[in-house]
Amino acid sequence: MSTVSTANGGISFWYAEEGTPAPREPLPGDSSADVCIVGGGYTGLWTAYYLKKAVPFLNITVLEAKFCGYGASGRNGGWLYNGIAGRDRYAELHGHDAAVRLQRAMNDTVGEVIRVAGEENIDADIHHGGVLEVAHTPSQLARLKDFHSVEIAFGETDRVLRGARETAERIRVSGAVGSSWTPHGARLHPAKLVKGLADTVAALGVTIHESTPVTEIRPKHAVTPYGTVRAPYVLRCTEGFTAGLKGHRRTWLPMNSSMIVTEPLTESLWATIGWDGRETLGDTAHAYMYAQRTADDRIALGGRGIPYRYGSATDNDGRTQPATIEALRDLLVRFFPTTAGTRIDHAWSGVLGVPRDWCATVTLDRSTGLGWAGGYVGSGVATANLAARTLRDLIQQDSGQAGPTDLTALPWVNHKVRRWEPEPFRWLGVHALYAAYRTADRRESASTHLGTDRLAKVANRVSGRH
Repeated sequence: MSTVSTANGGISFWYAEEGTPAPREPLPGDSSADVCIVGGGYTGLWTAYYLKKAVPFLNITVLEAKFCGYGASGRNGGWLYNGIAGRDRYAELHGHDAAVRLQRAMNDTVGEVIRVAGEENIDADIHHGGVLEVAHTPSQLARLKDFHSVEIAFGETDRVLRGARETAERIRVSGAVGSSWTPHGARLHPAKLVKGLADTVAALGVTIHESTPVTEIRPKHAVTPYGTVRAPYVLRCTEGFTAGLKGHRRTWLPMNSSMIVTEPLTESLWATIGWDGRETLGDTAHAYMYAQRTADDRIALGGRGIPYRYGSATDNDGRTQPATIEALRDLLVRFFPTTAGTRIDHAWSGVLGVPRDWCATVTLDRSTGLGWAGGYVGSGVATANLAARTLRDLIQQDSGQAGPTDLTALPWVNHKVRRWEPEPFRWLGVHALYAAYRTADRRESASTHLGTDRLAKVANRVSGRH
């Protein structure tokens, strides 16, 4: 199918529909603040929100290179769910109970985002339908059952395992042999959430400067081409764009993810698919997919295209290679064969932050006042909110305004991660890993073997993913 009629890039479909926000003024020159936040995505804006709510007199400045929501916060799949990168690793390091506390905090975070959106009148097309993850092959089904059992062991006792027939009653994914559903998830419109959050934060009195790229962060200083903001606390909330900061080329790897969205589907076509519960939808392939049924009845679906650009480079406007668009469309039709004649209206890409050990972290260095949060590995829509509340508590504790809290005691706080390998090893390694995952998926699709393909196991060990 030709992709000539498909809008490509332009940040994302979410902005094509909504329009990019009116630009806020850049930094006019040197200034000072109590807290300077670098990055105007979910992490930075939620942090500003909770800090300002907790301590209204704080002078908070947010610096954003483009506009709020330009990065992953305005390009993601709209999965507000309870997944968090690194939980199993934290269980190994700190014990099972500590990881359970982290998971329960993530479960609660889904409701917290929904609560604040309602309280602040942010209409982000939120539908609390949970998350459904499906299996297509015997190997995927075995992994799904293992995954389901592990989630229950981490306290998610309201999770439901479904067979092929029960899955089809919810959503008719071609060839699905089983699924696992959790209520701790919701679908939302990413750009509406980030735009509403930015407006809310600005209305609270937080200063937001857009078109203000930060080139260097050092203790008590955020350096930009237009001047330097001096603050006792400087927080790095830049996720997939972290590599662009001086000294951070190998801190987090900017992993690429790509998406397509269909035209609105007809009622008769939806009748062949189901999906009345509007759960967010994923699978258990190694090169996994993620999808949602949008508020205007489209299917938005994403997966891995070109996973990584040499030298930790990031794109500008989300333009996606035609081969990736075709691959995602093929995936759409494989899941839902009746969509074969459906037009693809938009395609786009963006980057997410991946630490070397695949563990999301929140840190405040009390000796320097430097803090950061991120490395969400694609699970940032909800995790950013928990990270922001944790940063708030860490700053209040450090400044003597409050003591330790349940959040400051979570095992991801102040976790140290080693840096990624230098080039060309970084590029070669990432591309080899994802080639291995794609090969493993193909081999599993052609096999009746119940175990995970050996190539995927090797890739997991090498990557540090599991």
